[in-house]
Amino acid sequence: MPIIVTLDVMLARRKMRAKDLAQRIDISETNLSLLRSGKVKGVRFETLEKLCQELDCKPGDLLDYADEGGIV
Repeated sequence: MPIIVTLDVMLARRKMRAKDLAQRIDISETNLSLLRSGKVKGVRFETLEKLCQELDCKPGDLLDYADEGGIV
């Protein structure tokens, strides 16, 4: 899949645990884990907005794109 989820990087930068983030944005730890691993087929804009608000970032800080040769 060419979309890469970089949520773990932002969590590390913010020194925040995934469990705490899940509680703050009212999402299950399981669903957040699936999102972090890139095993989801989509994400709601509402969820993306909550992530960005809580992590003080932009959607582009959480998602990246890679073509066949690597990250663009």
